[in-house]
Amino acid sequence: MRDRVALPGGTFAMGSDSFYPEEAPVHRVRVSGFAIDPVPVTNEQFARFVRATGHVTVAERPLDPADFPGAPPENLQPGSMVFTPTSGPVDLRHLSQWWTWTPGACWTAPEGPGSSVKRRPDHPVVHVAHDDAAAYAAWAGASLPTEAEWEYAARGGLEGADFTWGAEPRPEGRIMANTWDGPDFPWRSTKESGWTRTSPVGSFPANGFGLFDMAGNVWEWTDDWWTTRHPDDAGSACCAPADPRGGEQETSYDPRQPQFRVGRKVIKGGSHLCADTYCLRYRPAARRPQMVDTGMSHVGFRCVNRSPGAAGEGSR
Repeated sequence: MRDRVALPGGTFAMGSDSFYPEEAPVHRVRVSGFAIDPVPVTNEQFARFVRATGHVTVAERPLDPADFPGAPPENLQPGSMVFTPTSGPVDLRHLSQWWTWTPGACWTAPEGPGSSVKRRPDHPVVHVAHDDAAAYAAWAGASLPTEAEWEYAARGGLEGADFTWGAEPRPEGRIMANTWDGPDFPWRSTKESGWTRTSPVGSFPANGFGLFDMAGNVWEWTDDWWTTRHPDDAGSACCAPADPRGGEQETSYDPRQPQFRVGRKVIKGGSHLCADTYCLRYRPAARRPQMVDTGMSHVGFRCVNRSPGAAGEGSR
């Protein structure tokens, strides 16, 4: 168990104009002080929560066919999406080639039946939907971070830096995060980092605030509804919005899948599947939408506390 790290808050430049369009525009925001877990919630911590509460994750619950019109019957079983390397190069525009709906995949069986987290107690928990992460946070006397809080924490006090550690992806050749090694995503990794899936939390250097895994390893849930872009900058630091929140549930739906009226929340930080040649999103400004009912084998979370004395004991 590690204590949450207390951050003073302040005004910072959120977003980026240099990479993906959903990260723009750069705009100043102000966040109040809060404390944040120094690492993502681990399998061991989540197991304590499940034992204490009897919580059943979304990936373990029966599916209602009415919620998934047109879905094949074999997909209407409890399960989750698991990364499956391809046998060779593929068209990177089609994610379905390396994501497989896997009945039985859940937080205790990350790669599906036959896999286990028994030897991975210190790896980040995965296959958690937003509901699961929020339930854990409430049990821990905490909350999920807003997108602004998460990005402020990830930047570690470095104003405008592309990465949590500075300007270069590999300063002096050092591997700074658990991301995809080599150019051959999604079929061949050089395995330079020593990991091809998740790694134990805290395996790579901390940022300037003493926080680990704010880049790579697993994407992390925030509590903000997805927006396709950031708001414009207020024009002066004095007018920067304080403790901003995201959009509305109604406008977060995926327009490409109108049959699914499922809200999407912002996830941050990238994962072990971020490759420089495909998904350069292991950066503080990077953001992606994730349906709230969908866990995956590369999505986890951490908690924050905004109450007085927030630097106390962390996620149980």
